[in-house]
Amino acid sequence: MPDEDRALPTSFPQLVHDVAPDLVHRTWYGMPAFGTPGRDGKVVCFFQSAAKMRTRYNTIGFSDIACLDEGSMWPTSFALLRWNATNEKQLRALVKSAVD
Repeated sequence: MPDEDRALPTSFPQLVHDVAPDLVHRTWYGMPAFGTPGRDGKVVCFFQSAAKMRTRYNTIGFSDIACLDEGSMWPTSFALLRWNATNEKQLRALVKSAVD
């Protein structure tokens, strides 16, 4: 993974641990993911590397069990070019909503 992208998969797990300590850290397709505790361990949120997925940007995504429902349509993944205070604040709110 390119150096500029390494802060993303290391900062995101720390954020999830701070906001939703009950989620279990795991790898999903070789990338960081967080799931429900217990045997089912369903993924709630995950990080996808642009380099690994051969896409233009890194992605933070949320599964269908995340509680992000709002109206009849809502986003479930977010492009993330860099880690900064603004993005971190938005991601904190999203992770919190995902587990509430």
